[in-house]
Amino acid sequence: MTAPIEAKTGVVLLTAEDAKPAHEHEVHIKLAERLANILGTEFFPAALSAAAGERRYYLPTDTLIDPERYRQLGIETDRDFFGGMVSQPFMATKAISHPLPGGAMSPLGWTDDFALRASDALLRGYSVFSLADAQMAADLLFIDGPLRLKPVRATAGRGQCVIHNRNELDAILSQLDEEEISTWGLVLEENLTDVETFSVGQVMVAGIIASYYGTQNLTQDHAGETVYGGSELVLVRGDYDQLLQLDMDKPTRLAVNQARLYEQAAIAALPGFVASRRNYDVARGTNAQGKLRSGVLEQSWRIGGASSAEVLALEAFADDLTLQRLRASTHEIYGETELPADATLFYQGDDSDVGFITKYARVRPYDHP
Repeated sequence: MTAPIEAKTGVVLLTAEDAKPAHEHEVHIKLAERLANILGTEFFPAALSAAAGERRYYLPTDTLIDPERYRQLGIETDRDFFGGMVSQPFMATKAISHPLPGGAMSPLGWTDDFALRASDALLRGYSVFSLADAQMAADLLFIDGPLRLKPVRATAGRGQCVIHNRNELDAILSQLDEEEISTWGLVLEENLTDVETFSVGQVMVAGIIASYYGTQNLTQDHAGETVYGGSELVLVRGDYDQLLQLDMDKPTRLAVNQARLYEQAAIAALPGFVASRRNYDVARGTNAQGKLRSGVLEQSWRIGGASSAEVLALEAFADDLTLQRLRASTHEIYGETELPADATLFYQGDDSDVGFITKYARVRPYDHP
């Protein structure tokens, strides 16, 4: 018998120590307000002390690290917060998506078990925690062609670069912080071209489970860099088994199965892992040998670019218990734009970090493109 859903006495935004850009902070507030609506409670703009017996629900802006620390706030299960929690810093990043090269140094808590369990869901690549090991990993990858170097804490595709030889690699590594790498890691991965990126995930709030697949859109920011521009999602009420009952093409079905395998590996191999928001980027593209490859690039166990669509979908499922599937999308547009009539605006303004940007989401019936 399933335990009853415990009533929450308010939603609190847990802001990370490093300041978030204004546009992200405004989106986080709006998401917290909507989560409070789903939970039938209120949003507290400030983290007020809870009275005895009160149980708050939390919206962290980053993956939580160290379960013991957050247990003091009452965060113990996926019913207590929207996001994810892990025991070590590197577990919160794309560093878990690859094994270490042989003989490389490993951080506290590292296990080879994850990469073994998730091997069928991974592209070829290595995670490293020192500059010397990055050189070793690169030499292994250069045998088959150029590689993609990925700072593990960068988001929206920023900071990545394609490297063709050791001279290019050494020039990039000379600019990196060794201490940052020793804590969080660095990823070197086979480079793919003609890439399509799938989004696969699952969210759980107030006893409602929604699972989804979709694709990401890219756009250019004001600096001309190609970055995340939004997601187009198909969501169902229920878990991945319900999602896989939908009619989908082979690449999409493979992406869903790879994301599920990746998640199962995390549950089995990462002690302390718990998450109510799970999102996986799965890339499909052509490698240097001209072969099609598909694999999970990274996980997001925190609020992310697709979360506005996720939360709007959860609201729709909460409002209509007969609703089983729908479409939702997020949109991030740099520069002036006109909003569609059915758009829910999350942010529009001139942000000091990224310039003028508009962020909105839409929900549509499943049979409506």
